[in-house]
Amino acid sequence: MSEPTPVIEIRNLHKAYGALEVIKGVNIAAHKGDVVSLIGSSGSGKSTILRCANLLEDSQQGDIVFKGEPVHWKGTGLDRHPADPKQVLRIRTNLSMVFQQFNLWAHLTILQNVMEAPVTVLGRDRHEVEGAARKYLDKVGIGDKCDVYPAQLSGGQQQRAAIARALCMEPEALLFDEPTSALDPELEQEVIRVIKDLANEGRTMMIVTHDMRMAADVSDHVVFLHQGLVEEQGAPDDLFGAPKSERLQQFLSSTNPT
Repeated sequence: MSEPTPVIEIRNLHKAYGALEVIKGVNIAAHKGDVVSLIGSSGSGKSTILRCANLLEDSQQGDIVFKGEPVHWKGTGLDRHPADPKQVLRIRTNLSMVFQQFNLWAHLTILQNVMEAPVTVLGRDRHEVEGAARKYLDKVGIGDKCDVYPAQLSGGQQQRAAIARALCMEPEALLFDEPTSALDPELEQEVIRVIKDLANEGRTMMIVTHDMRMAADVSDHVVFLHQGLVEEQGAPDDLFGAPKSERLQQFLSSTNPT
């Protein structure tokens, strides 16, 4: 029986900023229902990989494959860009991104923030979207905040609104870029609870995180990045319980994991 097609597959990815190569040939895959966490020190390339997967950044070499469909490119090296804007839009709307800094629109209510992209980007019926948006805001625990503005919410509530906004796109997978790093510990736990619930539902997720406890708790697979390469990867019990790489051992001792 053949291996199922991953939802997201990154093959031999290289990414440079001018002469500085920050990703040096990385392979990562997330199958349906997988939670894959990317860990590593600052500057190891974690967030850059996520942004390349969602085509927010152009990579110079390698393949990004969504449900078996490779991204089409034109040009080479630093001049390489996606060739088909419609393909980019289709992939991006199926890989909803949750950012570190929430990125909510300050002039829209929380409900309007969650509804905006499904209505304007996907062209879905406004009444249908409003029902879904209210459902997802209830799901993340802020259904009573529909009519307030982002500035009236705590950071944890804003991040939960951002997760509801991502869910309202009905994506194939969720991409989280350091979703808790801008929050204090108490608010961080609010967001972690939501992410755990999504993991328990079998959502496909790729998470860049500094939180080793969360990575250990929610992940099916953990990837440790060091200087733009995969240093070690595997099941969380193996990586956190019996790390093989000396660099990973150093990293975990400095982050005080579970």
